[in-house]
Amino acid sequence: MARRPTEGPTEAELEILHILWRQERATVREVCEVLNRLRDTGYTTALKLMQIMAEKGLVKRDETSRSHVYEAAVNQDEVQSKFVGTMLDRLFGGSYEKLLVHAIRAKEISAGELGRIRKLLDNVEKKRGKR
Repeated sequence: MARRPTEGPTEAELEILHILWRQERATVREVCEVLNRLRDTGYTTALKLMQIMAEKGLVKRDETSRSHVYEAAVNQDEVQSKFVGTMLDRLFGGSYEKLLVHAIRAKEISAGELGRIRKLLDNVEKKRGKR
């Protein structure tokens, strides 16, 4: 049976992308070691996931050495923006207010994060006032 295409990276693929965004380049073994800190992940499972990700264009594979080295082929900000946009539409009916209310209630927010959010909102308001 053919694999059903996904709109973006799956949860498992996102975990691997986070590793590659942090480390920039890594072998399957190196990725597997990091994944094993989260949960028991076999080498062949990590290898298969990364091969699928290469087919999907999510990662690039350098095959010049014996151990293939992978790096993210997608930009972290772009992936995050796409996911937030999809979540905003699908889960919150396009309501920024509902998204922010749930995000802030779901987890403790630091004073620094709150200050940065206020500053961001102030900047948005200033830009709108200039129009």
